[in-house]
Amino acid sequence: MSGKAKIYVIDDDVAMRDSLSFLLDAAGFDVTIFETAVKFLEVLPGLEFGCVVSDVRMPGLDGIELLKRMKSGQSPFPIVIMTGHGDIPLAVEAMKLGAVDFLEKPFEDDRLIAMIEAAIRQGEPAAKNEAVTRDIASRIATLSPRERQVMEGLIAGLSNKLIARDYDISPRTIEVYRANVMTKMQANSLSELVRLAMRAGLLKD
Repeated sequence: MSGKAKIYVIDDDVAMRDSLSFLLDAAGFDVTIFETAVKFLEVLPGLEFGCVVSDVRMPGLDGIELLKRMKSGQSPFPIVIMTGHGDIPLAVEAMKLGAVDFLEKPFEDDRLIAMIEAAIRQGEPAAKNEAVTRDIASRIATLSPRERQVMEGLIAGLSNKLIARDYDISPRTIEVYRANVMTKMQANSLSELVRLAMRAGLLKD
């Protein structure tokens, strides 16, 4: 397990936050503490992939609502929920909403660390997949409207001549647009451009 793995702890109890910060920092994690789920969600879009460790019962936005928000936003971050005694029904609900595991307080330090490591291993592939998809989308966003039209023609299997006829411009001009598309999309071949388009959802596989 990399010592640089990110952990985001959310708990309204200052003593618990301090305890978890000390424990996880000592275990080699990069820990960020939040006293409310609202503050975490405000900065979530800019955070690096990591494991969220959240209490289930918090004032305002609780752990269950946090899970609902992250699920609706399709967040790839794995979430471990901490529950107090008697919160098993809530823990089960949390699992149904996508929590990777839950831990009853008080818990053994080693069990939490093992749970976090397992959660990160489980969540990393999805996070990497989403990062690649976002990167491809950002490349598409750099295309001009005409370049986007040319790309759509190319991935539909049209020749330069047919694309030129569709838009009433010369095949030579299409060649220029095609070269621009390949450069901006970072594609070395037409087959690679098609794969990128499929990954971005422009084509169904």
